[in-house]
Amino acid sequence: MAAPAALQRSVVSPAGRHTASLIFLHGSGDTGQGARTWIKQILSQDMVFQHIKVIYPTAPARYCLIYSFSTVWFDRYKISNDCPEHIESIDSMCQGLTDLINDEIKNGIAKNRILIGGFSMGGGMAMHLAYRFHQDLAGVFALSSFLNKDSAVYQALKRNDSVLPELFQCHGTADELVLYSWGEETNKMLKSLGVSTSLHTFPNLNHELSRTEIEKLKAWIVKKLPAEAAKTSE
Repeated sequence: MAAPAALQRSVVSPAGRHTASLIFLHGSGDTGQGARTWIKQILSQDMVFQHIKVIYPTAPARYCLIYSFSTVWFDRYKISNDCPEHIESIDSMCQGLTDLINDEIKNGIAKNRILIGGFSMGGGMAMHLAYRFHQDLAGVFALSSFLNKDSAVYQALKRNDSVLPELFQCHGTADELVLYSWGEETNKMLKSLGVSTSLHTFPNLNHELSRTEIEKLKAWIVKKLPAEAAKTSE
């Protein structure tokens, strides 16, 4: 199989010295620039940190079963937690995103100083990437996301005994596309398999992001990726 092409990305540079990186994966049909713009509209500014570079990659456009031709991280048989995963497309994309992680490592960022997550399908993709292939990342976040009932993530974690990245999850109770119960079930399953999880519930929020949610996420990101103390030279 040919190596995946390098992903296009929109980057928000840190205000100061770059010592950590955050990869934010957009929802299906969106782009990295689109996700960045959406967050910028909600916050009235870019999501920017003193020491953390924020990377918004764009999924490759592909023909898929339910989306026709669209920018999606992987294919689905249907939008449901009760069907098989399209594992071939998920694994192919894990390879492309691994290249992105490796680019940051080549730039001098330690793996435990890299966070990955996303909105909707982006959050599902992040959970596959971290819990199946990169269990030494700093953490994972999933906003309005879910895993299928028989997810390969659960199968992988049943065979795992190492320390796992913490999961920060947010979900609106009024979500009509990705049901709140799917997110809740995902959280319970991962917790039962040894993942340290939190689930933040947003009453009346549909399949969207809110300012409160992003502010909570930012606080968690800084907790997981604190600024490194300046090295003193003697």
